[in-house]
Amino acid sequence: MTATGFPLLGTLILLPLLGALITAMQADPVKAKKCALGFSLAELLLSLAVLWCMDFADPEPQLLERLPWIPSLRVDYLVGVDGLSAPFLPLTALLGAAVVLASWNSVQRLVPFYHALLLALSGITMGVFCALDLIAFFLFWELTLAPLYFLVSLWGIGPQRRYAAIQYVMMMLAAGVPLLFGFVLLALNHADALGLPAPAGLSFDYLTLLRTAMPEELQNTVFLLLFLGFAVKAPLFPFHVWLPRIAMEGPTAVTALLVGLKLGAYGLLRFALPLAPAGAQHYLGPVTALAMVGIVYGALLALTQTNLRRLLAFSSVSHVGYVVLGIASLNLQGVQGAAFQLANFTVVAGGLFLLAGFLQQRLGTTELSGLGGLAKSMPRFATLFLVLGAAGMGVPGSNGFAAEHLIVLGAFRADLGLGLMALLGVILGAAYFLGYCRRALFGPLRSRTAAEAADLLPREFLVVALLAGLALLAGLWPQVVLEAGAASAERWVQDLARH
Repeated sequence: MTATGFPLLGTLILLPLLGALITAMQADPVKAKKCALGFSLAELLLSLAVLWCMDFADPEPQLLERLPWIPSLRVDYLVGVDGLSAPFLPLTALLGAAVVLASWNSVQRLVPFYHALLLALSGITMGVFCALDLIAFFLFWELTLAPLYFLVSLWGIGPQRRYAAIQYVMMMLAAGVPLLFGFVLLALNHADALGLPAPAGLSFDYLTLLRTAMPEELQNTVFLLLFLGFAVKAPLFPFHVWLPRIAMEGPTAVTALLVGLKLGAYGLLRFALPLAPAGAQHYLGPVTALAMVGIVYGALLALTQTNLRRLLAFSSVSHVGYVVLGIASLNLQGVQGAAFQLANFTVVAGGLFLLAGFLQQRLGTTELSGLGGLAKSMPRFATLFLVLGAAGMGVPGSNGFAAEHLIVLGAFRADLGLGLMALLGVILGAAYFLGYCRRALFGPLRSRTAAEAADLLPREFLVVALLAGLALLAGLWPQVVLEAGAASAERWVQDLARH
């Protein structure tokens, strides 16, 4: 465990928030966009500096920063990262910069406010990945709702965008209740373990709570509360109802952030299972069942969709099932595959939703009835769509193959039936993507608009090509990604095996 004299993580969190204030004060929309892009790129460089400072052979959290925040309740500002959380920082910054560039021409009103909200969301999300105090984590977790509400309700593309924004916020607020209750129970259990009354014995320190003994019955309750809170955000079946509506009503670039950054699945990996390992094993059967149903349910519904955005939304539900299945396997291969797949969401799902947004801007639709033959009129679009789609299917040579291979291997090690269900999901995933590609990209030209559609601009092509390139690089050299989180994943599995 190391500490640094310079508050690198604190700067990573505050820099985009400062950028949001400066961007919001810009009167000229062009200056606001340039300001947002500049801060986004600076955030990306700073996040890469975090990786440079990491010792990935050390499984303990590093770059720790601690400041007293609410001393009366024993709440601190505590941040740190390890091999499981650190890779998400540059990925978050990269997707944030990509969304700024993708929105360059599509957002025409309240431009400074829009880009200020994007920067604020980026900084808050960094806090979610870095926080090691449960109350600080909960604060960042809830703060993501404000910018997302305004981004969806003000710049959404559907007639029910305000309803979609309200539904999302209400569901997340409801999910926050069991999450906070679970955190409070953990702190109270620490006080009981010390034999001290609250608030003197309270602790919301994640590192301290990992070492605090907890009765099995209480672990069952805590895990159930945390699981409910995180499953809604993931979203895991059957808590996914908000995602298809957001995909259809919200701005596609913002949906790329929601789909690409799976904070709920990260919460399960980081907090729910490590803090209540006996509870996780007690509820292992129901959790695994939900994951398996989610894999097949999401894939089957994606198979029936005619709208690209809804297809990608249900595809995301299926892939979240894969992540949870990998986590629930409780072995090294499954956990590494789950963490790898979470990173893939940022690159693959984020890139595909950005492409869907570019298509929506040009044609006014992503329905199959208005598409067909796009490979002729938009070859650059078609090429990137195929590359990212292949990664989503898990084609060998892509990042999706390495992640899904590990998850399937972990599932087979846990149970033969789980492995077979995971393989079924892979087959269905290939079916819905290839079916849509055949009709949208290579089918007959159905409309004059599609035949005359302009291909991706150089800026748009560069943004998505960078994401596609990362998908290929991570697929060709997956060991680089796996080694970064290997020590932390091994510690994660060992800690759960002791309970």
